[in-house]
Amino acid sequence: MIGRLGAHMNPRRLTCGLVFVAIVAIVAIATSYLGYAQESPVAHATRVLDLLEADKFEEVAAEFSAKMAAAMPVSRLRDMWTMVSRQAGARTSIIRQRVVTQATGNVTVVNVCQFEKTALAVMVSFDPENKIAGINITPVTPPAEPSAPRASTRFTEESVTVGTGEWALPGTLSMPVGRVAAAIVLVHGSGPNDRDETLGPNKPFRDLAWGLAERRIAVLRYEKRTRQHGAKLAAANRNFTVREETTEDAVLAVKLLRSRKEFDPKRIFVLGHSLGGTLAPRIAVEDGALAGIIVLAGATRPLQAVAREQLVYLSSITPGAPNPEEGLQALLKRAPDSYWKDLDAYQPARVAATLPIPMLILQGERDYQVTQADLEGWRSALRGRSDVTIKSYPTLNHLFMMGEGKATPAEYQRPGKVAEFVLDDIADWIGKS
Repeated sequence: MIGRLGAHMNPRRLTCGLVFVAIVAIVAIATSYLGYAQESPVAHATRVLDLLEADKFEEVAAEFSAKMAAAMPVSRLRDMWTMVSRQAGARTSIIRQRVVTQATGNVTVVNVCQFEKTALAVMVSFDPENKIAGINITPVTPPAEPSAPRASTRFTEESVTVGTGEWALPGTLSMPVGRVAAAIVLVHGSGPNDRDETLGPNKPFRDLAWGLAERRIAVLRYEKRTRQHGAKLAAANRNFTVREETTEDAVLAVKLLRSRKEFDPKRIFVLGHSLGGTLAPRIAVEDGALAGIIVLAGATRPLQAVAREQLVYLSSITPGAPNPEEGLQALLKRAPDSYWKDLDAYQPARVAATLPIPMLILQGERDYQVTQADLEGWRSALRGRSDVTIKSYPTLNHLFMMGEGKATPAEYQRPGKVAEFVLDDIADWIGKS
C-alpha cells in the first residue's frame, strides 16, 4: 500500500510499494560535475553507476550539492546501495537509457539496469549547475502484454479505449460467451500499473479478468493514467491528487460499460485492489449508480499510518533496512501536499457506510501491507448491514495468492495465481447481489 511517490510529484513513481519499498523509501538525493563539465548527462550517469557498483561512495558524494550532502551523507549512501545489492544482486548490464528534461531545469537520466535478481530503474538527476540533483531507484514493471486468453471457449477479449482525448487509456474487455451475469471495472492499487497490475511474474488483474469471465462476468481492465501519460500528467498538474491518478478514469470506465448494449446498466460493479479498494467508496459516490463495490485489501486507516506500519514490519525482517521514521519522512517529501491532504481528508469506511449499495470486503490474513486493522475499520463502520459481506483468508497475501509463513517482499517475485476460491466467492456474491 505504500506508494513510491516521486520527488516533484512525478506520478510515474507512484507505485504500490510491494517490492524494494525499504530501498525506495530512503532514496531521495540532491547535485556536481566538478571536473567533468564537458561530460554528457548519459556519460555522467553511467559513471555514477560504475562508482556505486565499485563501492566508491566518497567519490559519488563528492559530486553532491550542499543540499544533497546534507540530505545524504556518505554512510547513508553506502547503506542504500548495500541494500540494493543485497536484494537485487550485482548490476550485470544497462538495458537502456533515456534523458528527461524537467520543468525545474534539472535533467534526469533514466537507467534501466539488469541486476542478478531483477531489473531496476536507477534515475540520476543533474541540476543546471551539473551537480547530482537526485538518485531514485524503483522496480521495473515489464511492458503490458496484449496476451491472448488462456485456452477457453467460455470468454473472448477485445481492445477498448477508456475515456477520450489526451488522457484516453487502452484497455481490455474480457467478455463471457453467452449470457452475461454482470460487468466489473478493475481499479488498480497505487503506482503506474498496467492493465494486468503486473508485479514480477504475477498478473493479479489478468487472473481476475479471466477467472471471472469464465464465471459469466464481463471484466474491464485498463492501463493506469500514471503509466500511460505519466510525464504529461506531471507537467500538466502540479496539484496532483488521487482523483487524477485513479478516480476519474474509473468513473469513465464504468461509463464505457454502461454504453454497451451487452450489459444491464444496473448490473455494473467496481472492484478495487489496495488503493483502488480504499477509493472504491469514493468512486461509487462520484458515479452514483453502481450495483455494488468489491474491496480487495483496501485500507481504512490514514495512508501515513499504513506506511509506517509497513516500514516497521520490513525493518523487522530486513537487516540494514532504514529507520521507519526516516523512511516515512522521505516518503512524505516525495509527493505534493495536495496528494496527502486529499487522502487525509478522506475516510473510506465512513463514506462506505453512507452508500445504499451492496459491498463485498475481502482481506488476506498474510497481507503485511494492508492488515487486519484495516479490515476491522470496514467491520466497525458497516456492522449490522445485511447487504455487506466481509471475509478474510488465512493463507493469502496482498495479491490474494496463497503462501505459508511470514510474508516477505520476495514472495511477490515467485509466480502465483489469484486463488480460485476468491474468484468463486466474488462470482457467488455478484450472483446474489
